[in-house]
Amino acid sequence: MAVTAGRSVGGAVQRNRAKRVMRAAIQALLGQIKPDMDILLLARPDILLAKSTEVQEVLQELFKRAKLLK
Repeated sequence: MAVTAGRSVGGAVQRNRAKRVMRAAIQALLGQIKPDMDILLLARPDILLAKSTEVQEVLQELFKRAKLLK
């Protein structure tokens, strides 16, 4: 699993925060993701306003829709 944030998210501090929030959100879901999956998460500017719990709920819903959860 890879997490990235482009310059559209902001400066280095904002990009690093966005990646930290995404990594924190994905931690709880790691055990539920199907094995042998390569996943790339790309941060968008709105993530700077979100909490990791909100991001976790969104990621869980997206993973369900993509059938990536066990």
